Amino acid sequence: MIDDIKSDSEERMSRAIEALGTHFNKIRTGRAHPSILDGVMVSYYGSATPLSQVANVTVLDARTLSISPWEKNIVPEIEKAIMKSDLGLNPVTTGDLIRVPMPMLTEETRKGYIKRARAEAESARVSIRNVRRDALAEVKALVKDKEISEDDERRAADEIQQITNKYVAEVDKALSAKEKDLMEI
Repeated sequence: MIDDIKSDSEERMSRAIEALGTHFNKIRTGRAHPSILDGVMVSYYGSATPLSQVANVTVLDARTLSISPWEKNIVPEIEKAIMKSDLGLNPVTTGDLIRVPMPMLTEETRKGYIKRARAEAESARVSIRNVRRDALAEVKALVKDKEISEDDERRAADEIQQITNKYVAEVDKALSAKEKDLMEI
């Protein structure tokens, strides 16, 4: 019973870490990376389709992405979608190839991105703590139903706290890595 609660908690906490990684990937670092365009939706035959499903996105160099659409007629739509996105990117079209140069990050935008990264990290910490709260409530319910002893409850609470500390430390480690990445010029 307690092992089920712990494994469920650990699984939910690891999902919070995965979500944090996804959010961090959306924060630009000034270096070209195909995942920057993951959130860009292109109007393709009337429906919003992810850019990765209508074109091939590759890295030309440290500051430039290359987009090769699978159909020539969709080039203007891709260009429009990138400009509409809140990424601040300006695509350059040469025939059926779209190049997206990455602008240098100013000190101000770097600080804004760091602020956003910290907010995402705090959100992940909160969700991890909510998982801990839920797990402790389940353990308390077991004690109330006299399925486990109070000693088992204390032991389980300590183990759940250790799991929580481990995942909060992972969040802190991911945040410091992202901050370091953002401050590199």
